[in-house]
Amino acid sequence: MRILLAMSGGIDSSVVAHMLARQGHDIVGVRFTLWSDPLAPPLAQILPSKCCNTQTASRAKTVAADLKIPLHIIDLEQEFKESVVDPFLEGYRQGLTPNPCIGCNRSIKFGKLIELADRFGCDKLATGHYARIALERLPDGSGRHILLEAIDATKDQSYYLYGVEQSALSRVLFPLGAMLKEDVYGLAKQYGVPLPDGYKESQDLCFFPEKQPQEFLKRHLRDALQPGPIVRRDGVVVGTHEGLPLYTIGQRRGLKIGGLKVPLEVVAKTPASNSLIVSSKGSEMTSEVRLHSMHFLSWSPDANVPVTFQYRNRSLCPKKHGTLTFSGNQGTFRFDTPEPPQAPGQSIVLYRGEEVVGGGVIQ
Repeated sequence: MRILLAMSGGIDSSVVAHMLARQGHDIVGVRFTLWSDPLAPPLAQILPSKCCNTQTASRAKTVAADLKIPLHIIDLEQEFKESVVDPFLEGYRQGLTPNPCIGCNRSIKFGKLIELADRFGCDKLATGHYARIALERLPDGSGRHILLEAIDATKDQSYYLYGVEQSALSRVLFPLGAMLKEDVYGLAKQYGVPLPDGYKESQDLCFFPEKQPQEFLKRHLRDALQPGPIVRRDGVVVGTHEGLPLYTIGQRRGLKIGGLKVPLEVVAKTPASNSLIVSSKGSEMTSEVRLHSMHFLSWSPDANVPVTFQYRNRSLCPKKHGTLTFSGNQGTFRFDTPEPPQAPGQSIVLYRGEEVVGGGVIQ
């Protein structure tokens, strides 16, 4: 089988390359050059903590050469900036907390990669994601591809994939989805994948060097960062914030409010008065959220009929239960157990057991 393989140069895609080669497949490698923050401090730009650096580039080339795999380097800097980075910045400008990985998986990783698979005459696309795909047989004899959680719950990436189209699912292979991460490390050693001592995987968002986005936002949203009051619900001003985009609903750390016996958390933003609203931790709860941009992978429930699902509002948190009522791409999700205030821009992802059914963005 001719397979397009996304080769970031990390341990996962490198192990997948060796696995597929040993299975006798005809592999075509591809690696993207993506946008990274040109305003970042020079030393930070070369940190080996991100997926697109000189170390991963070198490893991808070494693995491809060892296995005699053609490796195509595709420049997607402009597309990545327009479809991932710019919406991320605009979302924060509007007071949201966007999740760029979900959009990237939809438009870049499983959008552009499928196009490249067609260009290079490949039957399938393989990546190093930790998720699984299964073919579900229907009563009429037809079938549909469904997305499942990975076996390794600590590495599962299914949350970020709910926006992928059914047409892509039918062509994607996730060879690591049924494996534990420790076994992948074992294969890397067996295959001789070049890993330096103290190797650490890429973490956090890939287009800026810091762990958290605040410094990135300060570099690119200077005009939107106006200091203002931090206010309790009773109107008492307890501090000063550095600009609303730098804070997210539910945030407790970094508020720089001292001398309080009960920790405070961000529960709302008021752009009209440039105020950051805080309340005692756990004092405010929400029973439901409105969702937009809803997407279902393989099937969808009946519109305007309440349906119970398991859900996650963070990628690796325990699944809980709630009820969805939707119409078109809009919906209301009601939590069985009230949740702390939810950050607009984040996603509620729906599950049916191990299956990822779909999800939507919190309004």
